[in-house]
Amino acid sequence: MSLFADAEEWQLAVGAQTWAGLAWGEADAPPALLLHGWLDNAGSFAPLARLLPGRRLWVPDLPGHGRSGHRPPGTWYHFVDYVSDVLGLAQALGLQQFDLIGHSMGGAIATLVAGAYPERIRRLVLIEALGPLARPAQACAADLRRAVDARLALHDKQLKIHPDRDAARRARMQANGLSAAAADALIERALMPAPGGYVWRSDPRQTLPTPIRGTEEQYLGLLQAITAPTLTLFAEPATPYLSGADAERRLAALKPQVLLRLSGGHHLHLENPAPVAAAVAAFLSE
Repeated sequence: MSLFADAEEWQLAVGAQTWAGLAWGEADAPPALLLHGWLDNAGSFAPLARLLPGRRLWVPDLPGHGRSGHRPPGTWYHFVDYVSDVLGLAQALGLQQFDLIGHSMGGAIATLVAGAYPERIRRLVLIEALGPLARPAQACAADLRRAVDARLALHDKQLKIHPDRDAARRARMQANGLSAAAADALIERALMPAPGGYVWRSDPRQTLPTPIRGTEEQYLGLLQAITAPTLTLFAEPATPYLSGADAERRLAALKPQVLLRLSGGHHLHLENPAPVAAAVAAFLSE
């Protein structure tokens, strides 16, 4: 039996992109769109979604992740393209204004959407996220060269084959410090059969270096443009890139209405969903 038997499976084509995902809640309940982290999928939100009644929760696999389609051959995963992806999906789902919840990479995408289209977002929830990763302007040339070199070498990259699901589970547990149950929530939508075992469904292009990142100044301006009331949830002990002087400057720019630090690791919504759900439910009900 699927781990997500309590959810609705859905698929949708928006332009050239095919989407797949999970949904919880009544169709006419207030809508929220939930965006998962890098190399995760909709399954990462299942424990949290089950604790958020009274809302229509749309939880997609982002392009190149889970059971959603990969981008067409010859294209790449430019981070800013997720903005049009998310807004195109929202339009196809009939969501004019909605709550937006994002974890890690999904949270960084959410800040781009909320900063560029503040009128579309009713409330914003960031779980272990505070905007995209920045790079100093001086690093631009070296970053670009490294990314292009990786693209040119991609055709030589072979997918790692896991002999069975247990081996894949152990690999995911080791990569993220997850429990077996948490890893299971991710691998159900992440694995596909291959000769000799299983491979990850995610597009290998997702693992290539980013050619050009925005600067810290640009992302501070983006955070300042967000007008939706915002809840930020951070793990305790702190994730290194979400602490320190840069993180404090970003928080000062964002001005979240609520900031909470909860015990857990980077996937705290997956590993310890009850306190996360309590905070999110209270915030969204205001």
